[in-house]
Amino acid sequence: MYRLLSANRAAAVQKALRVPPTAHPAPTTTVCCGCGEIAPSNFVHYQQYYQMLYRQKPAVTITAAATTTRAQTTTPTTQADALTQAKKKRLRKPRYAKYVELLEVTEQAISERKSRVKRLKSKKLADFIQKTQQQILERRAREDRKDKKSKGGLDLAQRQPVEYQKIDMEALDGSILESGIYDDRPLLFFGKDEYTKQVVANPEEVQNILKSFHNFRDIIESMGNDYHEMDFGMSTSKVLPEEHEVLDPFEAIEPYINPLDKSKPSVTAVVTPNAIAATAKSKKRFKSKVHVNEEQERLAKQRALHINLNTYLNVCVSANMLSRALSTIIAYRGRIRKSTLPHMSEGLMTIHLYNILLHGYAGKGSFDRAQELFHLIEEDNLAFNEQTYAAIFECLGRLEPDEENQQFISKYIAKAETEGYSLNQIMDQSKFVADQRDIALDAIRRLRPDFKPAYVPPQLGYDNELLNHLNEHVLPVGADKKAGNKDLDYAIMNSKRGYTTAQLEQLAREQLKIELDGSITIKSIEKSKEFANSEKCRQRLKELEETWRKQISSAIVRDLNTLRAQVRFKPHGFMNYYTYLKTLETSHFADILIKELYKLAEGSETFSPTVGQLYKELGQKVQQRYQIEQKKNNGTLEKIGEIYSSYCELWDSGKSQDNTRQAWQRLVHDQRDSGPSMDLPEVPWPSNVLTGVGRFLYNILMRDIKIDAHIMRLKSKTKAANQTQNMLPAFYTLFRNQGRFVKEEVKPHPVLSRLFRASRQQTLTFDSNLVPMLCPPQPWSTPHNGGYLLNKSELVRLPHQAIQQWDRISSSNPQHLYPALDSLNQLASVPWRVNTQLLDVIIEVFQKGGDAKLDVPQPPSSLPPLPTLPAKNVDGNAASSADRAKQFRDKLGHRRKQAEMYSLWCDALYRLSLAQHYRDKVFWLPHNMDFRGRVYPVPPHLNHLGSDLARSMLIFDQAQPLGVDGFSWLKLHCINLTGLKKRDSVRERLLYAEEIMPDILDSADSPLTGRMWWSKSDEPWQTLACCMEIANVYRSPDPAAYLSRFPIHQDGSCNGLQHYAALGRDEAGACSVNLAPSAIPQDVYSAVATLVERSRKTDAQNGLHVAEALAGFVRRKVIKQTVMTTVYGVTRYGARLQIARQLKDIDEFPKEWVWPASTYLTTKTFESLREMFTSTREIQDWFTECARLISGVCSQNVEWVTPLGLPVVQPYNRQEMKHSPRTGFKVNANLPMDLYERPNILKQKNAFPPNFIHSLDSSHMMLTSLHCERQGITFVSVHDCFWTHANTVPELNRMCREQFVALHSQPILEQLSEFMKHTYSFKDNDFTNDGSVEDLSKRQLNRTLKQLPQKGDFDLRNVLDSVYFFS
Repeated sequence: MYRLLSANRAAAVQKALRVPPTAHPAPTTTVCCGCGEIAPSNFVHYQQYYQMLYRQKPAVTITAAATTTRAQTTTPTTQADALTQAKKKRLRKPRYAKYVELLEVTEQAISERKSRVKRLKSKKLADFIQKTQQQILERRAREDRKDKKSKGGLDLAQRQPVEYQKIDMEALDGSILESGIYDDRPLLFFGKDEYTKQVVANPEEVQNILKSFHNFRDIIESMGNDYHEMDFGMSTSKVLPEEHEVLDPFEAIEPYINPLDKSKPSVTAVVTPNAIAATAKSKKRFKSKVHVNEEQERLAKQRALHINLNTYLNVCVSANMLSRALSTIIAYRGRIRKSTLPHMSEGLMTIHLYNILLHGYAGKGSFDRAQELFHLIEEDNLAFNEQTYAAIFECLGRLEPDEENQQFISKYIAKAETEGYSLNQIMDQSKFVADQRDIALDAIRRLRPDFKPAYVPPQLGYDNELLNHLNEHVLPVGADKKAGNKDLDYAIMNSKRGYTTAQLEQLAREQLKIELDGSITIKSIEKSKEFANSEKCRQRLKELEETWRKQISSAIVRDLNTLRAQVRFKPHGFMNYYTYLKTLETSHFADILIKELYKLAEGSETFSPTVGQLYKELGQKVQQRYQIEQKKNNGTLEKIGEIYSSYCELWDSGKSQDNTRQAWQRLVHDQRDSGPSMDLPEVPWPSNVLTGVGRFLYNILMRDIKIDAHIMRLKSKTKAANQTQNMLPAFYTLFRNQGRFVKEEVKPHPVLSRLFRASRQQTLTFDSNLVPMLCPPQPWSTPHNGGYLLNKSELVRLPHQAIQQWDRISSSNPQHLYPALDSLNQLASVPWRVNTQLLDVIIEVFQKGGDAKLDVPQPPSSLPPLPTLPAKNVDGNAASSADRAKQFRDKLGHRRKQAEMYSLWCDALYRLSLAQHYRDKVFWLPHNMDFRGRVYPVPPHLNHLGSDLARSMLIFDQAQPLGVDGFSWLKLHCINLTGLKKRDSVRERLLYAEEIMPDILDSADSPLTGRMWWSKSDEPWQTLACCMEIANVYRSPDPAAYLSRFPIHQDGSCNGLQHYAALGRDEAGACSVNLAPSAIPQDVYSAVATLVERSRKTDAQNGLHVAEALAGFVRRKVIKQTVMTTVYGVTRYGARLQIARQLKDIDEFPKEWVWPASTYLTTKTFESLREMFTSTREIQDWFTECARLISGVCSQNVEWVTPLGLPVVQPYNRQEMKHSPRTGFKVNANLPMDLYERPNILKQKNAFPPNFIHSLDSSHMMLTSLHCERQGITFVSVHDCFWTHANTVPELNRMCREQFVALHSQPILEQLSEFMKHTYSFKDNDFTNDGSVEDLSKRQLNRTLKQLPQKGDFDLRNVLDSVYFFS
């Protein structure tokens, strides 16, 4: 029996029970547990051997099959037999003890062993391990000898009670032990025949024993023992071999379990009130930092398990492991049925899970198996849905159309119609892949030859008060365009014209090739010195890669075989990683690892990924490749090609009133008659699975990738042949502080790093989902489909634990999501190209070492080295400790600066290399959004967001004539970029542009050798790009006819404060942020600075020293960032840091006053803002208080719905730091999920005001985007900065203002209050009326949600006439 149990677990049991093993237990009455029940005398023996029963509590069963009562003879065994048994057990123990003891390491022992390992050479590691194990064995032997002395020198057999010495544990049925049934069914041993009869006759005695058994089990589990997946003990395994099936070897050893086999008594739970009471007494009070209560914790576990089951079953079916999928379903059904609280697991087994397996059997035409599943579905009280019937018809459609087949089809058609599912509904609502739809239709047509499914057309229009008027342009699906409408408006296609069908189809083929390859390799623009041996190093690296690929392939086969062997004899009811790893070919894993290997080897010296990050990254790469392989195999790739071809024809013709989503939905609907569904929601792998799969590949990377330590020394082939290789692991790990935590990071071996540096790689490789697209992106038509053609694009950027917002999105009316989806599609439909004239200048500066003043990153090598500290100073004294401490701080700062410089330099290298690669190509940028609705381009390196350098490089691909006012807008844009005339009117800015025209032309002609006027601008590179465009227009014969691709910007004036002022109708605030018309632009930053300066003068006159020190230093620039970010919830501490940074940059300001002055200015700035924006502060305070009470009293995340219908949930929760296990092949089905966890109250309340305002500015941008698209205007946004062609700026300005007024004419605060009252308010029966803090808090919440802030009397229509609202 000891072989079932590691030594430390036995010790833990003894410690928990506090019962020392005794040779002769007294036959006295014993209290079995804290419940006060009296246990039988020999229950003490049961306690001592309780270690047999160490797993999670199973269902309690009192049946003949469940409780095995054994009567033993009283004849004593010989001493020799007992000794022989003890010797056998002692021989087996060390095998497990070695492993356990290696884990029981103190800090001191760790440091000693670590230092020894560092000194050892690799060939001596085996000796070291062997020696260590020997030491452990010797120590254990000494401990055993001490135990024998202290306990009377009895050996193991003699220490056993007499009754147990007689049981030969080796003779027990091995199948029982291996199957794990001993864990589910407690074995009770009795030594006297009379007592056996008494127990059998009196079940209450058995109940008393089992009560104690459950209580002791709770104790053991509370000690933190490892969680073991329960064995769901199938009654018997009936193997039914399938004919004519080619199975995976793993599947071949996986027995098929007939769920209907009743050959043995089934296990049913019999729970008595006494047993429940006894268990309840031992229950602990619920304590958790993460979950609010036990119910939430249970729901979280159940949801996590359901997510894992859904993914696992899908993978099983795709990997042709149907028997494993079935055994998993049956096992978890058993878990529910055997549970003492079955209602706690309600909702785990759903019809959706059965449908996955039904489709698997349908694909093989296994109707017998499908019928067995129907019985399980019936037993679980689940109802068939449309997808179930689709699977049934598919299965029957794959069988021969004989009479019996037709009877089955007839039966299930009748059953479906009886349950209210018409055939049309089944075909319309079900999701199909590959040929499933055609096979199901064929089955139905065997009985109803004329059946043609009628598919419900999609809803194309909006359901939103702000956008319903755009529905007048949308024709219903199937309507004749020519009938009734002679003058159709095709303006919406204006911004998409200029590409033929052939061009677009060729671009789409190139894009598909990149996505199928998974990555793209481009030439780097880095100009570096070639080493003499660079060519040889490249050759060696190529040879190494071939060797590594072979090693990886063999290692994957080896480790998969090991995994299969581990899984083989385990109960088949748990999920394992082997199944996930069998979904891809070995070559795919090798490609993933080789790419990751290159990425790690080329990484920086200052940054390396942590082990956890590497797990997840490798897991994600496997998942991405799996998803693409699935699309290739299930027909999605071909279907996308067909639909996209029609989509290209639509772009070419330009004859459509639909936006891109509506056009795509029509095309998809037209092709629904056959082939796979196009709205399949992809099933993402849970984070725990990604980590487990990534860990498998990580182990190969660390253990099997080797490099010769002498590889850089090799001179010739002859010498290489004679020289012995010293193969070392190519990667190692180190521990590094990251904030409060110590993280394990992966680093390349120095020899490998040197080899890569010497080989001077001339290329860069990017994943295909990190680069722009060569063809128009697939429009977002559902939350799951859009962006890249094959690669999975996420609609919303959310952390993996944030599932609540996805739930809200999934349960929303699809029409409510259309505004957000259409805005993303509009932005993604804009074609771009690189500004090659400017790119050449930037590359020249970059290759010459960069320029800090021009914001072109410099390489870390340009950083001057720190001066070394002399051993002795001028007086001959040694350096003081203060000097050494300063030098240490300087070194840390120097390293930090180097790391920062390298990061910026790499970012510029990637951006410029990609720009060079795409310099003569047109490309598109797919978009997605964050949880608030703010939009971002998906490709991170080459896009129009980011720094001045990034924005300057891109121009529109479509050229449009400047028109009458276009040149003026171009000049005005140039002056706006310089930041020199912010307080001047438009007319004065244009006059200034004429004055400095010679400087503009000189900048364009001689950007790096002339007067370089452009370099003094706030945005130098954008200014230079604009100068070049102005020069081209200036020298053209007809400026109005000049075809310009240059984007003109219209920027909001402190946009966050504009939304606050509009919400509160704040007159003073509105005027200061240009919501009201004025002759010159109002500058809120200067206005605040004036108020602060007035207050400072008063304080200085009263003798306040800090106010006197600040004389002449209260400048606009000092307080600008604080004013800008206060609307986004900046704290006083954050504001103080911002102001301190600005004061430090002023050379004349006395440095000793920086901190006191920053504290003083922070207070004055906040006071001035409160004075200027009265209603703004009131609204912000109301937001903060609502969020504090919602998260604190309700323990829920704050959520709301934007005016355009997008649900928003703040994903800030309290999470425990949990370390994922480094070993194991089981899938641990625990996931962090914000839906069930306690909210982080501080983050929730501080983030709600800025997040709500961000969702408003996003709504304004989306409204403007959709109206511009309808008018055929090119529109691009960088949050609150809108871009368009020079000739369409007036139309953009008009629509921007109209949509702002329309947005804020909605009762936004009132709607928010109503939503929060409906979602969070407590009802009358929720109050206890006892004056408790909890009761008062609930009442305060109800009051606060109703108390809307007071509004002013500002007229929003003034915005329509404000020139400087956006300018």
